[in-house]
Amino acid sequence: MGETQSSATFRVWRGDATGGGFCDYRTAVAPGMVVLDAIHQIQAEQANDLAVRWNCKAGKCGSCSAEVAGKPRLMCMTRLSELALEAPVTVEPMRAFPLVKDLVTDVSWNFRAKRTITPFTPRRPDAPDGTWRMQQADVDRVQEFRKCIECFLCQDVCHVLREHHLEEQFIGPRHFVYTAALEMHPLDVADRVPALKRSNGIGFCNITKCCTKVCPESITITDNAIIPLKERVVDEFYDPVGRLVKLFSRRQRP
Repeated sequence: MGETQSSATFRVWRGDATGGGFCDYRTAVAPGMVVLDAIHQIQAEQANDLAVRWNCKAGKCGSCSAEVAGKPRLMCMTRLSELALEAPVTVEPMRAFPLVKDLVTDVSWNFRAKRTITPFTPRRPDAPDGTWRMQQADVDRVQEFRKCIECFLCQDVCHVLREHHLEEQFIGPRHFVYTAALEMHPLDVADRVPALKRSNGIGFCNITKCCTKVCPESITITDNAIIPLKERVVDEFYDPVGRLVKLFSRRQRP
């Protein structure tokens, strides 16, 4: 495996929105190195103008997202020992977003999409001291979604964005996770289900689970966020009994 080799070749994409191609760089490797270490080494010793985005190098900021050996990954969390170093290791920018330069893409659309989602809207406090009471089970249900570091790897691998580029009609798995965290919050009273169907495009998701597979935080995106949201859309728009139940049991706004 890679840890027994003293050097390896990295096939790094170089260029910008006008064009570019892959360049091979041979660099020394050592046990414990991750892909970001190798890229920094190449940047320091061979390609000073190589553009790469990173920040924490601890798998928590989500900045160093790229495609390594054909798979969306965090470069700082991809150990060389996991890769076959006998052949060149391809490192390229995320394909779902506009290219800025080299390994850096413009992910700003994601933040614009997030702003279209109705924010947290809590009900009135239910305790004399002006605070709320919640069941621990309800808190636990949404805690998983709060692990998201917004690396946008799930957005990158989603075929609706990657291949069909339906950004104006589909907010993507990261934002369905964010919506689920709000919709399932025990204090929230806003209704985001109509937006999920009409403007957020949840119907475009065909549940391939590719987003779940690439999540570095191991969030069960498809089963725990997207499918429950799809069920809410079905209940509200296609189940007459469910619509009646919701009509009579809807939580009151403050």
